[in-house]
Amino acid sequence: MAQKPVPPSKPETPPYFNIDPAEAAAKLGAPIDTARFAKAAAFAMRGRDDLARRGYAPDGAKRLRKFSTWEVCRYLIPVNPAHLRRVLRQNEDLPQGEGEGGSKWFTLDEILRLRDHFAEEGAKGREYRAWRPEGLPAKVVAVANFKGGVGKTSTCAHLAMSAALDGYRVLVIDLDSQGSMTSIMGGKVEDEWQTVFPMLARDYARHLAAENQVREAQGQNAYPFDETLTAALEVSPRNLVQKTHWPNIDLIGAQLNLYWAEFQVPVWRMQARSWPLWDSLTNALEEGGMLDDYDIILLDTPPALGYLTINALSAADILLVPLGASFLEFDSTGRFFDMIYSTFASIEEGENRARRADGLPEMKFEWDAVRALVTRFDAAQQTDLANVIQAYFGDFMTTYRQEVTAMVGQAGEQVSGIYETDYRDFNRDTYVRGRETFDRTWAEVKEVILGTWWRDAQMAAAEEVV
Repeated sequence: MAQKPVPPSKPETPPYFNIDPAEAAAKLGAPIDTARFAKAAAFAMRGRDDLARRGYAPDGAKRLRKFSTWEVCRYLIPVNPAHLRRVLRQNEDLPQGEGEGGSKWFTLDEILRLRDHFAEEGAKGREYRAWRPEGLPAKVVAVANFKGGVGKTSTCAHLAMSAALDGYRVLVIDLDSQGSMTSIMGGKVEDEWQTVFPMLARDYARHLAAENQVREAQGQNAYPFDETLTAALEVSPRNLVQKTHWPNIDLIGAQLNLYWAEFQVPVWRMQARSWPLWDSLTNALEEGGMLDDYDIILLDTPPALGYLTINALSAADILLVPLGASFLEFDSTGRFFDMIYSTFASIEEGENRARRADGLPEMKFEWDAVRALVTRFDAAQQTDLANVIQAYFGDFMTTYRQEVTAMVGQAGEQVSGIYETDYRDFNRDTYVRGRETFDRTWAEVKEVILGTWWRDAQMAAAEEVV
C-alpha cells in the first residue's frame, strides 16, 4: 500500500516570543540603499528645526526670558526684596523692571546693571559681582567623556548659563559636529568655516609658513599651500564668535562638516611631523585675545578621543567628566582616563626626546583640576554603585551628584535649559528642586575655578617678589 506523501515540515521557530520567520520577512520593506539615508536626514532636519523653533520668538529669534523679583533676590543678587524695591524707588536711573505692584520682571542685562550698583553701593562683605583676579586669563573648562549619553552637553550648557547668571562673561565652543550645544544656544552655522575648523587650519598654515622659511634658507622646496590654508590665514578667531540670546554668553558653533577635521588634521600632521597639532586651539584662544575677553571658556567635546577632543583637553585648565552611576559608564570612564594617559604620555615622550636632543627644557601637560560628575542620579536606585564609583575615583569626584527631577527630565526633552524655563510653568517646589540640581553643580565647579584662580594669583605675586 502506497504511503501518502509527507508535506514539507515547517521550519522550527525560536520559542522566545514565538516569532514566525515567514511573517517577519513579509513585514520587511525593500532593501535600503544609500539614497534612503538622505531622505531620512532631510526629514530629521525638518523635524529638528520645527522642534527647535518652539523655543523661539515668532520672528525666528531666540530670546531669553525675564526674571522676577523673587528670582533676583533668591538666586542672583543677595538682597532682600523690600530693600531692592526701596533702592529702585530711590534711584530712578536704575532699571525699574516691568509689571505692577511688588513683583517686577527684569532682563539679564538689567540684572547685571543692578549687580554693578550694589557692588558699589551695597553692604560690605557681600558678593554682588562675580570674582576674578585682575590680570589673569580666563579659565578654560573642557567637558569630556568618550561615552555618549552621559550628559556632557546638558552639563556644559547649564554651567554656561549658571556662570552667566553669576555675572561672568562666558564663551562656549561647540566641538561636537552633532551641534547640540549650538542648537541650545540658538546658533546659526552654515558650514565648517564658521566652526573651530579654520582655527586649526590657521595654526597649521602658520606652522607651515615658518617651516617653509627654514626650508627655503636651506635650499629645499617649500611645502605647497592649498586654498584651504591660504583662506585660513585670513580668518581671525574673533570673527567666528557669534552672540547668543544670553547677553554675556557668546558661541563658536558646530555643524556636521566640522567632523571633516578628524580626517584633515592627520593629513596635515603627516606632511609636517613637527606641527604640534594639540596646541592649535590653545594658540587660537591666546592669539585671538579670548582669554582676556572672557572669564570662563567652556568646551563641549564630541563623544570620542579624536583630534578635536585632544585639542580641547590640551587647552583646558579644568577637565569635567560627566558619567552616570552605572557599571558600563564607570567602566567606560576608567578607559577614558587610561586613554588620556596613554595619548598625552606618548606626546610628552616624543616631544621631550626631541627637546633633549636640542638642549631644550622638557614639556608636560598639566591640569589645574579634574572632576568626575555623576549625572542623572537616582538616589533610590543608584546610591550603592555611586558610592563605589566615589571610592575608586576618590578626589577626582565631585561631592554632589546631579539628581534627576521632573524638571530636569523635561528640560532634556526641550531645546531650552532649565534656567530659560519660566518657573510659573511648574509647581514652585518642583522648580526649586530642578534648579538646585544645576545650581549645586555650578557651586562645586565655581569653587574649583575660584580656587585655581586664587592659587594662580598667589604664584604670580610670589614671582613678582622674587
